[in-house]
Amino acid sequence: MQYEFKESDWKLFRKQLPKWQEDFMDKLNHEYIDLLNGNGQASDKFWSLEKRIKEDKKNTGVICRDMRRSDLFFDIVELVSEGAITIEDLSDFSPELRDAVKGRMAMNWD
Repeated sequence: MQYEFKESDWKLFRKQLPKWQEDFMDKLNHEYIDLLNGNGQASDKFWSLEKRIKEDKKNTGVICRDMRRSDLFFDIVELVSEGAITIEDLSDFSPELRDAVKGRMAMNWD
């Protein structure tokens, strides 16, 4: 699928991404705290946390590598898939972009 995005979508994405990432990392930090405060051996919790951070730091919600206009659509789909943002977070984006993301997400859930 080739999505022709609007310049306004690209500008809004660049503006919103740092906030989305900060919010997502805050959510992850709370999950890490819960993991560390949970039951079990300290060593098990340590290694579980290390594994989790190793996996999480690859997410677009943590780092968006090679941010390019051509990847806008796929970066947004990844952010939604990871739970870093929701479809509602896209309310200021163009209807075309929102519809394309919704369509892609529906394909992933089928």
